[in-house]
Amino acid sequence: MVLALLIAITIHEFSHALVANRLGDLTATAMGRLTLNPIKHLDPLGTIMLVVVGFGWGKPVPVDPGRLRVGPRQGMALVSIAGPASNLILASALLLLMRGGILPVPHGTVSLLNSSALLSNLVTTVISLNIILAVFNMIPLPPLDGFKVALGVLPREVAYPFSRLEQYGAMVLFLLVMVDNYAGTGVLSRIIDWAQQLVVTVVMGL
Repeated sequence: MVLALLIAITIHEFSHALVANRLGDLTATAMGRLTLNPIKHLDPLGTIMLVVVGFGWGKPVPVDPGRLRVGPRQGMALVSIAGPASNLILASALLLLMRGGILPVPHGTVSLLNSSALLSNLVTTVISLNIILAVFNMIPLPPLDGFKVALGVLPREVAYPFSRLEQYGAMVLFLLVMVDNYAGTGVLSRIIDWAQQLVVTVVMGL
């Protein structure tokens, strides 16, 4: 679980830094975030949330919107969507490797003496966590990627008042997750379960 979590978060945040770099902003690069070192990308609260309730996030990558060549709004949208997109790409790639027989398909009981079962269990956990991170991070609430993507694609007259949500930071998101998890509504869980099934069905059916 921990290794799978590190892989998913590292790929996610590294992709933000990489796209920002390619678009002309070297802020994340200068701060050491253009790296696959997982320690650089872990956010304490986001990691705890992912372990406790199954949803979470990494440490936000610093970006200077004014340095992005395609413009602040569109640039931030591209940088933001890069994280979830990278998670879906990784999950899909691993599923394709399973489909092609290169990686073992999970079956039976996982045993410390069965290296194939251990590997398949790790891979399926990585796939699951990557899909979870992708879907959860596209929720249009701060500080998630979906919020910045929404600001980039919404008309300016809508984006400006919507941007005021940012002042409340992660509090609204935290309350949403806790209520959904402990009040028994399970809306987020159902959406993520549906997304996981969709990705697996589409990729394995290619």
